[in-house]
Amino acid sequence: MSLDVELAGLMHHVAEATSFTELLADPAGMQRLEAFSGAGLPYTAPDISIRSVEAPGPNGPVPIRIYGPGRQVLDGGRGAGAGLTSGAVLPGLVWLHGGGFAGGTLDMREADQVGRELAHRTGGVVFSVDYRLARDGVHFPVPHEDALAAWSWAAAHAEELGVAPEGLCLGGASAGGNLAVGAAMYLKDAGLALPAKLLLAYPFLHAELPPLEPAAVPDGRVLSGLPRILRFTGDDCRALVENYIGGPAGMASSYALPGHGDPSGLPPVAVIACEYDDLRSSAELFGESLRAAGAQVAFRLETGATHGYLNHSAALAIVQQGLAFLAAELASAKPFQ
Repeated sequence: MSLDVELAGLMHHVAEATSFTELLADPAGMQRLEAFSGAGLPYTAPDISIRSVEAPGPNGPVPIRIYGPGRQVLDGGRGAGAGLTSGAVLPGLVWLHGGGFAGGTLDMREADQVGRELAHRTGGVVFSVDYRLARDGVHFPVPHEDALAAWSWAAAHAEELGVAPEGLCLGGASAGGNLAVGAAMYLKDAGLALPAKLLLAYPFLHAELPPLEPAAVPDGRVLSGLPRILRFTGDDCRALVENYIGGPAGMASSYALPGHGDPSGLPPVAVIACEYDDLRSSAELFGESLRAAGAQVAFRLETGATHGYLNHSAALAIVQQGLAFLAAELASAKPFQ
């Protein structure tokens, strides 16, 4: 295969950047990043009801941005405050953006665009979580605890928003996928209610990864020719993990690096891996361990895609494909327990 044509046409905007830190230090860096993301392409975001809440947590309030249906839908014509408590039927998803544990915001496309699109496509509710980032002295378990706090709040308030608590899903992208799986493993071990399904986009779940087999990427020139900003070397992965846990990778618990944990008893999992992504093997290894443990796995290899492609504008066909997969998996979720 080859790199997606639309993605390939955007690579020149970041061709010389070695890191996001370096890129954003450039006065024109944000403009370059937006151009790389396809900001100038024709796309109109769905008109979705959005509101903000805060979930109480052990480290302080955790902001959550809620996408999907407005009060007029919830009231069902029965008057203000009536809600949907007995007939909760809408899909629901607690979603955690990526950013290497140390970056990312609720406004990035991987959070805001995904929230809008999935709520629009399913008619459901997406809870996008603004967990604390691993910087300025913050390390594991703080982001993990924020994810659990957001999940607990969403599960407790799901019926008020038309979502059956037992049908609520949990997911995330890249580092957010790590947080989602780590939270699910904690819930399992604690004997608490599990998500109906896990939805993961190019998750980063392991401290060290074997290089992709040549057979998996027949044209290695595509991967090696990507801008440095899109590559993940062994040193890169180690640095991300050590910053997240605040020490050597060997001291990390399975909740911090859930790819190394026991996936037995987890709910069904839907996974997107990207064809031209050094972290692809993390998604593939996790999928293999899930199947070996008897879990139900829906695995999608997004051909032509690079890591983080959901941060590109939904004007791109390949982004539409990924969103369609996630929406279908969310809409088809059934209670796990």
